[in-house]
This record gives sequence, C-alpha cells and structure tokens, in this order.
Amino acid sequence: MIYMDNAATTWPKPQRVIKAVTGCMERYGANPGRSGHKMSVQAGMILLYTREMLCELFNIRDPFQFVFTCNCTDSLNMAIKGSVTPADHVITSSMEHNAVIRPLKEMEKQGLKLTIIKCSPDGDIDPDDIRKAVQTNTRLIVTTHASNVTGTILPIEEIGRIARSFGIPYLVDAAQTAGVLSIDLHSLPVDMMAFPGHKGLMGPQGTGGLYIHPDLDLPSFRQGGTGSQSESLYQPDLLPDKYESGTMNTPGIAGLGAGIREILRVEQLKIQAHEKRLGKLFLEALSHIKGVKVYGPSDLSRRTGIISINLENRDSAEVANLLDERYDIAVRGGLHCSPLAHGTIGTLNQGTVRFSYSIYNHLDEVKSCIKAIEEISRC
Repeated sequence: MIYMDNAATTWPKPQRVIKAVTGCMERYGANPGRSGHKMSVQAGMILLYTREMLCELFNIRDPFQFVFTCNCTDSLNMAIKGSVTPADHVITSSMEHNAVIRPLKEMEKQGLKLTIIKCSPDGDIDPDDIRKAVQTNTRLIVTTHASNVTGTILPIEEIGRIARSFGIPYLVDAAQTAGVLSIDLHSLPVDMMAFPGHKGLMGPQGTGGLYIHPDLDLPSFRQGGTGSQSESLYQPDLLPDKYESGTMNTPGIAGLGAGIREILRVEQLKIQAHEKRLGKLFLEALSHIKGVKVYGPSDLSRRTGIISINLENRDSAEVANLLDERYDIAVRGGLHCSPLAHGTIGTLNQGTVRFSYSIYNHLDEVKSCIKAIEEISRC
C-alpha cells in the first residue's frame, strides 16, 4: 500500500510511538494525579514530559499553557465556545474545516454574528479583508493555518497582528501544520492554537491539545474530577486542571510525546525539505498530464504536503476508489469535511482527489502515483 492520506492521519507511526503506547499500558497504566503510588506518579510524569516536548517544539516556557484534549475538534470547540457568547461577532475564512464552521454555525442559531471572509480561488486570504470586517463586538478571529483541501498556508502572522491591534483574541487551527511547519508561539501573535496529535505530530489517534496564551482567561469547557482540590465542589482555577477533567488518555499522550521527540530528532527543516522535493516532482509531472486540474498555489513555499486534483469532470470518489482497488494507493476523494473550502475553489459538486504525503513517503511512491493518474486519465 502506498499511503497518501496523511492529511487525515499520519501513517505509519514511528516505532518509538508504538513502544511508548504499549510501554505505558504494560508498565504504568494507572491514573495520573489520582494516587500517590509509583505507577500513578509515573503516569503523571509522562504527561509532564509530553507538555515539555510541546514547549520545545513550539518555543514556550510554561508547559501548563498546553491543555490535552481528545483531538483538534475538541480543542476548537473548547476555544470557540469559551471565547464568545451569542451576543458577539466572530470573523473566520471560507477555507475552514467543519471543525471550525460547525461550532460557529451552532452558536449562530443562538444569535452569534458571523463574518466569513471570502478567500481567493487558490485558497489564500487578504488580511486586510479581516481588518475591514472587525466590528465593535468582534470577540474572536479564527482561521486555519493551512487548508486541508488545497494545502494553502494562510498568513497567520499578519492576521495575528491585526487581531492584536484591535485587542481581539486570535485562534489558529493548526490541524495540518503542527509538527510540519515551524511554529514559534513565543513570537507569533497567536492567543490560542488547536492541534491534533495524530497528524503531523505523529502520535496516536484520540489525542490533541490547545495552547492558551497566559494573558487569556478562557472559561473551562467541562468540569469534573481532576485529582486536585478534591475537597472543593468547584472546578480548580489552576492550570492545566482548569481544563482537564476526568481520566486522561495516558497511553495516547505517552505516544504523542514520543512522536514529538521523533520530530525533534529528525528536525522540522528536514521534514519540510523532503516534502518540498516530493511536491516539486508531483506538481511538475501533473502539469503535463492532459485533463488534470491541480488546486492551490503553484508556489511550494505557500503550501503544505497536500495536492488536490480532479480528472476533468470525473467523480473524485470514483477516481479515489480506482487508485485504491487497482493501484493500492490510499488517497481521499470527496469534500474532506470542508464544504466552504470546496465552494471557494469551485469543487463543491465534484469534490477533489487529495494526495497528502509525509516524511515517510518516497520519490518512487510519488512516481507510482503519477503513473496511476496518467493511466486513469486515459481510461
């Protein structure tokens, strides 16, 4: 199998991730922070270790600025619903995943005012359009860092500066960039960043996190047992307990820490350079295949390792199925849970065939994909 669906979940996982998960289950699979025995203490230490790995990766000093969640969607819901009320106004983009749009649309039913900035056909955004959309009751700006449909990288630093100039919190959805692009949260004007553990960070599914700026007082999204201040009937205010109720996914978080450690070992610049080599070959070859349309920017510096295509008017799900059945190539066809993005690039009815590669893919695999597309285009 040639796996080209890394925008959904990175695979294969590094061996150190697998060993970390099984090692936790075998040696110290107790509840962290709930008891004083050795296994519980060790479980608590692995949570702290993973927070420290996040600090090293994203250049943050305080490990408790990172809150563990079930996934990026969980993080986005926590950030959005904790930041605004139905009386507020939110600005977002037309390239957002449903993980952003659906929580906002649900709140819109209750009275929230929502402005969706129209992006260009290649998925880019003009930050000045965000500036012009700010209203007196704007309480949040939220955008993706990179589109899961086209791979287009949005100018989050410029958007963040605009948000800061108005005193508006800025939330970034880093589902496609965390672990892939260099993100310096110490210098970037970003107030919250949601990220999954199972994509670029190479961790297990069912893991994720939310970065919260220390100056931001975000209400807790859920309440319950934390192992701290157990005598109180109220949720603790201390971090990260304020946002982490219930038993944590300790094996998953152990795997996440190992995944981040692998990224730091390989180095992000090497990951980016490798993916650019794959993308360069892919884009150049596709430009010579008759009937193939490629979406997103042609400039590789403006996109991540995602290439979405269509073969004339053929159904994207049909093409994806052919790649799977005939060529043993795993891609995703359809709307990718991002109908707004497909409306922006003009593929709402057809969807796209999405190839998404990672550090574990090779040039020979890209060549096999190109050959398969050539053959299918002639059928």
